[in-house]
Amino acid sequence: MPINLSKGQKVDLTKGNPGLKNIMVGLGWDVNVYDSGASFDLDAAAFMLGENGKCPTEQEFIFYGNLEHKSGSVKHLGDNLTGEGDGDDEQIQIDLSMIPANVAKVAFTVTIYDAEVRRQNFGQVSNAFIRIVDEATGTELIRYDLGEDFSIETAVVVGELYRHNGEWKFNAIGSGFQGGLAALCGHYGIEVA
Repeated sequence: MPINLSKGQKVDLTKGNPGLKNIMVGLGWDVNVYDSGASFDLDAAAFMLGENGKCPTEQEFIFYGNLEHKSGSVKHLGDNLTGEGDGDDEQIQIDLSMIPANVAKVAFTVTIYDAEVRRQNFGQVSNAFIRIVDEATGTELIRYDLGEDFSIETAVVVGELYRHNGEWKFNAIGSGFQGGLAALCGHYGIEVA
């Protein structure tokens, strides 16, 4: 039975699951039915952050244009252009044992691709969730359903894994940003062209 989190809740991940090494972070969503004339393309990403809350280099930004960190610790399993169907729309694999020592947090985000041009926002998205699965057993450990708290935002920080006293914890964040991926990159210290 997974732990269902609410916004702002923090939970131990490795303490209660000794030996936990490989996890899959699944992100999913549905788009409310209406006709904007453009398809919705939501993108999941992971920002590997130092103690200062910033990415050490651009290599620590894992997304559809950079699918795997050089350490092999974080792998994005590819871009889903429509979000159709049940279950996870995009997945990111994490090997906790391989996350470099200079990375204190891994933040998981979802953005709407080309939101400004397509006039789309998270007010038109429903049933968004993040879940963490133990890949060794297939057991869902944590689930956080974001609810319908968004209106004009085009990017959301869904949650983050973070190191605390040698253990990994998860924080359900659910905070929205305007300005899409560029705003998130700026927030995490990545320069965008």
